[in-house]
Amino acid sequence: MIPPEKQIDIIKRGTVEIIKEEELLRKLREGRPLRIKAGFDPTAPDIHLGHTVLLEKMRQLQELGHEVIFLIGDFTGMIGDPSGKSETRKPLTEKEVLKNAETYKEQVYKILDPEKTRIRFNSEWFSKMNALEIVRLGAMQTVARMLERDDFKKRFESQQDITILEFYYPLFQAYDSVFLKADIELGGTDQRFNLLLGRTFQKKSGMEEQVVIMMPLLEGTDGVQKMSKSLGNYIGISEPPKEMYGKLLSITDELMIKYYELLSHISMEELEALKRGIKDGTVHPKKAKEALALEIVGRYRGRDEALRAQEEFERVFKEKQLPDDIPEIAITWNNEEIWLPQVLKEGGLCKSTGEAMRLIKQGGVWVNDRRVVDPQERLPEGEYIIKVGKRRFLKVKPV
Repeated sequence: MIPPEKQIDIIKRGTVEIIKEEELLRKLREGRPLRIKAGFDPTAPDIHLGHTVLLEKMRQLQELGHEVIFLIGDFTGMIGDPSGKSETRKPLTEKEVLKNAETYKEQVYKILDPEKTRIRFNSEWFSKMNALEIVRLGAMQTVARMLERDDFKKRFESQQDITILEFYYPLFQAYDSVFLKADIELGGTDQRFNLLLGRTFQKKSGMEEQVVIMMPLLEGTDGVQKMSKSLGNYIGISEPPKEMYGKLLSITDELMIKYYELLSHISMEELEALKRGIKDGTVHPKKAKEALALEIVGRYRGRDEALRAQEEFERVFKEKQLPDDIPEIAITWNNEEIWLPQVLKEGGLCKSTGEAMRLIKQGGVWVNDRRVVDPQERLPEGEYIIKVGKRRFLKVKPV
């Protein structure tokens, strides 16, 4: 096994905080595989790169010889994690939770070694607890301490509802650490309260406290907001290769370094050399970004698909050629001109004519290489190549 001091260096890569580092070193010096816990609520069926930050850290710990527990919170998922929420979150149904959990299981093995990963569901223990045992968890924490949580505090001060059920979510997450006898728990910085509560519960249960490793929240393609499907700034690991590749090349140079640190499998020495090269000008940021895109797309979609995505990108954006697989739509004109926003909607390039009008006003729509700026644009009967943004195309022809 790798010496504890070397393991610490690997584990610290990309982390925001370790509580407490001296405890982690002591555990590593015991020379036994540590039990690593990371919980995921199956609230959405698709995993994006933001989710993989924790998974990559789990992979590193797995490669160091430690035991990884991928905990699917099917029980707590029916409550809904209130962390960072400004209002009560709608709970999922049991059917929704189980469906999303299956999708999670299919996707995580693209990162984790299936033979070295233990997948657990917290309904295994919570569904067996009686009402009295569940209620007694409430005695492990005071209301005053719960209201110290930033999200609860803000909602309380603004007189917004906080349900008792939401108070139980961090209690359940903390009890997971007790039941699993976790040595380490991983989580994002937005989970700080819940992660530390796990330490509290273990101490009150007469156990050695878990070490908490907090990872940063990954910004999306906009470079500002946390990666989120609802914000449209995400890169899904199941997206078409050319979409993934194009999105990765669109991130800023500054964000690229963070993506390398949190998502790439290059060594720490290579990472430091890359940082130096970009700083002194010996490494061109665009070349580094292309290498990153190839690595990540290749990991999730295969090396051949990644290379094809790169070739497509070069052809379309450098050589100004059209992609090979442009979707087509046939339209009946009836001797009348057709309103362009309606064509964009019918062709699936926009969800509504209102969205199409906004895109046209912003200068994001081209018709046969001509940028359209008038949202009232009408097209006479004919064949057209319409481009929206940098990567979406549509071929329009008469019926």
